[in-house]
Amino acid sequence: MFWMAALLALDGRQYVHRVYAPREALPADLFWAAFHCHEETGGPRASDWFDATRMWWIGYTEELTVHQY
Repeated sequence: MFWMAALLALDGRQYVHRVYAPREALPADLFWAAFHCHEETGGPRASDWFDATRMWWIGYTEELTVHQY
């Protein structure tokens, strides 16, 4: 079970990070987890504007279809 969080960056791109957290996780906790993950990757500076972050629940990994080529 995990969330996806899309952060805006100063280069105009949107960076999406996977955040492993329960369904009941607080949005602020999801945001900060994604923000710190982005900072550790060395990419362009991400916006710390919470309201600009899009977050969505993916669910359990059994629900995903994985294709291996």
